[in-house]
Formats: sequence, structure tokens, C-alpha cells
Amino acid sequence: MNRPFIFLALLTLSTLLTPVLRAQAPAPVVLQAVTPVPAAVAPAPAAAAAPASATAGKNTLQSLTEIQTTNAEILKKQEAALATLDELQKAAEEIKIFSKRG
Repeated sequence: MNRPFIFLALLTLSTLLTPVLRAQAPAPVVLQAVTPVPAAVAPAPAAAAAPASATAGKNTLQSLTEIQTTNAEILKKQEAALATLDELQKAAEEIKIFSKRG
């Protein structure tokens, strides 16, 4: 009579501890691959006439305009997706209405 009780207790304990033991497993670490820089390419010489702050400002402005155009393209894609979803929703509502009538 003591054995079934011990077996049941161990079974219950193992069932309760299984999620805890699995939760302590470390999460996998994903690292980005490092691409080597070619040795034959020399760095571009800096412009001597322009101050460093002016070139940094131009680079910043150029990157911001690129980001702005990318964001505009993404917004256009999202608007098209929303229009498609609206059409699908209207079609689904029509199907519901027609199925109730039939």
C-alpha cells in the first residue's frame, strides 16, 4: 500500500517539476556573421577643404532623406495592404449576409 503512494507522489512531483527544469535551459544565442573587409581596398581620403562637421552634417542629412524615402515606401505598402484587408472584410460580411438569407 505504501508503494503506490510513493509512485503517485513521484509521478506528481516529476510532472510539476518538468516545466521548471525546461525553463532553466539557456536560450540559444544567435550571432551575426562577420564579413571580412578586403585588404586591397584602401580607405577613401578625406576631403581637406571641407571641415569634418560639414561632411558629417551632409552624411546625416543624406541618411535621413534615405530613411524618409524608405518610410514613405513602407507606408504606401501598408496602405495598399489595409485597402486589400478592407475589401476582404467587406466580402466576408457580404458572404455572411448571403448565407443567412439562403
